[in-house]
Amino acid sequence: MEDMIFYDRMQFAFTITFHYLFPQLTMGLSLIIVYFKGKYLIKHDIKYNDAAKFWMKIFALNFMMGVVTGIPMEFQFGTNWAKFSELTGGIIGQTLAMEGTFSFFLESSFLGLFLFGEKLIGQKLHFLTGFLVFVGSWASGWLIIATNAWMQHPVGYEILENGKFVLTNFGALFSNPWLVPSYLHNQSASLVTASFVVAAIGAFYLLSKKHLEQGRIFIKTGIAFGLISSLAVAFPTGDWSAKNVVKFQPITFAAMEGIFDTEKGGSEIILVGQPDMELLKLDNKIAVPNVLSFLTYQNFTTEIKGLKEFDVSKWPKNVPGLYYSYHIMVGLGTILIGLMALSAFLLWRKHLEKSKWILWAIMFASPFPYIANIAGWYTAELGRQPWLVYNLLETAHGASPNVSAGNTLFTLLGFVGMYVLLGLLFLLLLGRIIYKGPETIKN
Repeated sequence: MEDMIFYDRMQFAFTITFHYLFPQLTMGLSLIIVYFKGKYLIKHDIKYNDAAKFWMKIFALNFMMGVVTGIPMEFQFGTNWAKFSELTGGIIGQTLAMEGTFSFFLESSFLGLFLFGEKLIGQKLHFLTGFLVFVGSWASGWLIIATNAWMQHPVGYEILENGKFVLTNFGALFSNPWLVPSYLHNQSASLVTASFVVAAIGAFYLLSKKHLEQGRIFIKTGIAFGLISSLAVAFPTGDWSAKNVVKFQPITFAAMEGIFDTEKGGSEIILVGQPDMELLKLDNKIAVPNVLSFLTYQNFTTEIKGLKEFDVSKWPKNVPGLYYSYHIMVGLGTILIGLMALSAFLLWRKHLEKSKWILWAIMFASPFPYIANIAGWYTAELGRQPWLVYNLLETAHGASPNVSAGNTLFTLLGFVGMYVLLGLLFLLLLGRIIYKGPETIKN
């Protein structure tokens, strides 16, 4: 049974990790495309229109990959997690169906019009189609995170005698206190990813001495959006999300911060340390006293409960994994803020283009937001364990009882092989778009 649960979780973790490489770029990129198109309408400078169409090509490629890799996850609800779907389908099925019916079709329909309909519909309606693609992509994120928010903090439900969950208050799904902070944090993080990708391609064009005008537009835009969004990820959205964890999942908070013992007179914030699960302590710890209490409660002396205060059976199943995921997310987020702040300073002083080292740094840092985003989702999901629905439905009780560990392992290996090929194809197509660069198409 444990092997079956392990492989079920590994398969879903692999497929969703690969899948989320694509939506995190499309959601952030959709806003930047709207910005480029809007600036073209205001300034009547063809370079911004070319930029919008160039990035919409990359958006479309990412969108296609997101669709292809997202479909298998939907099927896994019926294959690997049939019991979970049976018990909670009356609730999560509604938000997932809305995402597919409304958001996906809104996004995909107007994406086609933006790509192929500019001459037919004119510039103002062309801008509107880009805006509606943005609305669709962000609405899709809202509905997916509404589903996850209910799993993290279930509201508006009733449990029937047969164990099934039914919704008693539809509005509660969208007024869930877990939803808005998580959504804003996720969307800000998506915008960080898009900003770094835009800035990195701009830096590439400047360093390679090609498409120089577009390179300057890309890097300026990427830095502007990147600085704002990377700061927003930390505060207020990250701070707000962390306070939600403290309030609704205090065991998770203690684990991700590496707090084993309750500290009297205020909790320290851990900068470096390795969890020792045998001795229940952190090795090689570097910490700053009382800072965590201040960040959490705006009081240096407020007590935060350690893991030892809680029943061990309720602890997250993988405390080290949760701890490291959280600290990777925070560490990379701090680096991204610093890099964007320095880039903005050099841009303001008109030294950015001359400073080749910062252009190289932006290029090489472009994978960091992807890693930070994935680490953030690992933090959320590892923190919820051992529950599928927090404090109500354990993960072991949501798996499909008739699907063996061998079947799941076999299909997992199949997914790995298939996704490696898809990934290579994606990189080849992306490379061709970037190499060709923006182009002006005369009407």
